[in-house]
Amino acid sequence: MEDKNRPQSSGDLESGGGGRALYPDQPVYETPLRWAFIRKIYTILSLQLLLTIAVAAVMVFVHPIAHFFVSTAAGLAVYIILIICALVLLCPLSFYAQTHPVNLILLALFTLCISFSVGLTCAFTSGKVILESAILTAVVVVSLTLYTFWAVRRGHDFSFLGPFLFAGLTVLLVFILIQVIFPLGKLSKMIYGGLASILFSGYIIYDTDNLIKRYSYDEYVWAAISLYLDIINLFVSLLTLLSEAQD
Repeated sequence: MEDKNRPQSSGDLESGGGGRALYPDQPVYETPLRWAFIRKIYTILSLQLLLTIAVAAVMVFVHPIAHFFVSTAAGLAVYIILIICALVLLCPLSFYAQTHPVNLILLALFTLCISFSVGLTCAFTSGKVILESAILTAVVVVSLTLYTFWAVRRGHDFSFLGPFLFAGLTVLLVFILIQVIFPLGKLSKMIYGGLASILFSGYIIYDTDNLIKRYSYDEYVWAAISLYLDIINLFVSLLTLLSEAQD
């Protein structure tokens, strides 16, 4: 007769990760639940990124669409509305974050709005720079994610990064505001791209650490949004840096 108290086998795929604890002193009962939660987040994140890639590809290869947004008043108005909608959608997402399927519909709309912004940026960037930025983003995201899982399993904690990253984000936003009022040229854009790349690399570590330890199982929408924005901002930062370096 099977012993119900027997530890799960290391090959039990249903337990997620073979039932291996994600960090020291993690309760045994929580391990399969947390692995299932992590798989769910990365599934949602993958779908978000695929949608963004698809929209960006259309914007890049179908030139009339990009020119509509930048050369006509109606296109510019639509673009501004999309940016505002992305910000506004965060409000209903906070209220319906745990209401299925409304939360996923709102998440899809939010991702679509961000995707148009990314696509328009890519539409006026050389293909070589886009490819380089995409490869660098993929390498950084994968390596930092693997490193965070490895470090957390050995007892490292990255929650201390929160205040430093917030301070860095504040400085970056002020820097952007100064750029809007008093443009400082291409060198300042390269500085922005470099600093933003470092900042959002830190956020990838921080949010992955939260994914492993702190997000509750009902916060899958916010966990997906956090990692998605980290990756998108990292890509755009690298795109800015490489574009200015190429020029």
